[in-house]
Amino acid sequence: MKVIITGATGMVGKSVLLEAIRSEEVESILLVNRRPVGIDHPKVKEVIHKDFLDITPIRSELEGYDAIFHCMGVSAVGMKEADYTKLTYDLTAHWVEVLFELNSEMVFNYVSGAGTDSSEKGRQMWARVKGRTENMILNRGFKDAYMFRPGGILVEKGVRASKGSVSRLYAAMRPLLYLMRNSRFVTTGPNIGKAMIKSVLHPQENKHLENPDIDALAEQE
Repeated sequence: MKVIITGATGMVGKSVLLEAIRSEEVESILLVNRRPVGIDHPKVKEVIHKDFLDITPIRSELEGYDAIFHCMGVSAVGMKEADYTKLTYDLTAHWVEVLFELNSEMVFNYVSGAGTDSSEKGRQMWARVKGRTENMILNRGFKDAYMFRPGGILVEKGVRASKGSVSRLYAAMRPLLYLMRNSRFVTTGPNIGKAMIKSVLHPQENKHLENPDIDALAEQE
């Protein structure tokens, strides 16, 4: 399969990228990043593009892919709803429209988050916006689409968040996450990557994947 990965400079995206590189099922990988991820591999092609709200200048690079693993995102901490909506819903909606026009038969995998509000009516701003974004993707008409809702995530050694503050927070929480690694509240970066690949190969009835669903799909033969 040929896949596009966004957000590969972040913790989840880089974990997904490493699994895609390892997978014999993945033939080629297109990374679209604002800055280089720093991985050189024969499978990987990287396009540096600064404005993710307008990807029309690179649309010719995006045609002919079987799936997108859309791992990029921003924290809602300290953000107003209008700003968070622009960088979450509006940005993703633009990608959805461009990619649907080019590759309507692709699988669209979106990294959302535990607690996302599918009703779009809850109290938490980020959860409403994420829920609206999920619903938009699911209703667009792609061949298939999955909403990944990880909670706690254990990543591989050497994989770090792109923001220093997030990286420091994760480092502080890692011992606790490790102790909880066998609970339903924690999955791993490699399992998210494996599950994304498996979702393209093995269609699932469940389109909203929480930690236990991610782990089960990652182990599916």
